[in-house]
Amino acid sequence: MAVPEERFPLLGRGAHQAFLADSSDRPLTMRGVTDTDLPELLRVDREVFPDDPYPYFVLRQHIDVHGDRILVLDDGECLHGYVLFVTTSDGYVCWVLSLAVSADQRGRGLGKRLMLEVLRQLRRERVREVRLTVEPTNAAAITLYRTLGFDTDGGMHRDYLGPGEDRLIMVLGLGSA
Repeated sequence: MAVPEERFPLLGRGAHQAFLADSSDRPLTMRGVTDTDLPELLRVDREVFPDDPYPYFVLRQHIDVHGDRILVLDDGECLHGYVLFVTTSDGYVCWVLSLAVSADQRGRGLGKRLMLEVLRQLRRERVREVRLTVEPTNAAAITLYRTLGFDTDGGMHRDYLGPGEDRLIMVLGLGSA
């Protein structure tokens, strides 16, 4: 499925103006991932998740298998974030596997914009539920997901991603399909 590009308007200004990515005045575009994005995708992932980034081959395979489920934030020269989401074969549940925004772009609402686009697509596809995992200490991410309507599915899941890798599972119901 092709994902239309979206230009981000500046708050309080005309919609024809693009959201400015940084001081270089490069407009930021949300679009679907391409094969040529792999090096930049790897860079962003390593920056945001330095302790446990995806290996190159895993990102390569995600692009090959789920390329229509990866949205990136691009300023024309480099990527500033991405979201990877995968729907189960029955179309009932979607898992957001990764959401990343580069450190220099945090606090600008970009993670929320990525997630809102994912939720828009999933509602259109009549997916019933969205799930994701988050580190229990990642207050910013938990707050973001809560503002979007996610709630925890109970307590902390100890060793969910391996020994010492506790996670909260957060869930958002999208209604019936």
